[in-house]
Amino acid sequence: MDAYEYTELLKSLQTKCQNIHAIIKPQEIEALLKDIEKQELEEGFWDDAKRASEIGRQKSQALKILQQYREIEQSIKDAQELFELLSAENDEVSLQELFAQSGELSRAISQLEIAVMLSGEHDSANAIFTIQPGAGGTESQDWASMLYRMYLRWAERRGYKVELLDYQDGEEAGIKGAAFIIKGENAYGYAKSENGVHRLVRISPFDANAKRHTSFASVQVSPELDDDIQITIEEKDIRIDTYRASGAGGQHVNKTESAIRITHLPTGIVVQCQNDRSQHKNKATALKMLQSKLYELERAKQQGEIDSKDLSEIGWGHQIRSYVLAPYQQVKDLRSNYATSNTSAVLDGDIDELIESVLIGMSVKE
Repeated sequence: MDAYEYTELLKSLQTKCQNIHAIIKPQEIEALLKDIEKQELEEGFWDDAKRASEIGRQKSQALKILQQYREIEQSIKDAQELFELLSAENDEVSLQELFAQSGELSRAISQLEIAVMLSGEHDSANAIFTIQPGAGGTESQDWASMLYRMYLRWAERRGYKVELLDYQDGEEAGIKGAAFIIKGENAYGYAKSENGVHRLVRISPFDANAKRHTSFASVQVSPELDDDIQITIEEKDIRIDTYRASGAGGQHVNKTESAIRITHLPTGIVVQCQNDRSQHKNKATALKMLQSKLYELERAKQQGEIDSKDLSEIGWGHQIRSYVLAPYQQVKDLRSNYATSNTSAVLDGDIDELIESVLIGMSVKE
């Protein structure tokens, strides 16, 4: 790195810092913290443990982001002043040491950008995933299973835990569907950008003529809601079916009809759960999954992200990402335009850069 490159880097970091300032509005955070401190001094504040806990969480989150921002802002100022001083003194040795520390500064602001991205209402929640293959039988079912594996590997890479809720084997290969919860810090905040239709183009391993095939699968992600968030579901609006549970890879879970399928008639949303031997527990989990999906649906409607057309069948529309394995190799996100040719790494769960490219775009729009 030379002096010109370092100057350009500092300009870039200053621009990012200004963008973050516009998003988080430090003065508003400071006003919020003062208001919280006043509330904490009020008589009876600590009597309502649930409310006090929620306000405490808001305070902790606000303090963390404000502190990170102030530190980054000061670090960039210090770096600029030191660079000007060393340049004036022609101290090449110290300048090279300063240039060597530039990566640390870039990483710090990247971490702040991510912290800002994940400061939404439910971003800290666990994430409920549902994967469904599109039309196309074995091809799309195999693609759905590839996505299922990709997310399990992603969770493993991040140190998250996975709880399998439902798994339906495909007839020849792949899966007819899967539902699972990824548990860990900011799981939903990261995973929410995976909502949508994923498209695969490849030479089919199931085609004797080795032709190129296009397959689709839908990924739906919603937050695991706290018990204090109530979503009313009326009995007349749902149909409950029971069936025998079967595990991943055809492994039999039990011989009774303990698995539960709930269909929400007004929206057509279907949830399934078979992870417990108890039908009662599976029903409770399935209802929680349905509440989560209805909550996410209402949020998306209010934000204008979807309309009634988005409930149409999985197909050419509403794609968020394209995975091309033939005739060339490229994974491209259609929202951020971020692309990579390392398709094997992506399918092995290395999707953080794809996710972050979308989250940065979302935070800039907001």
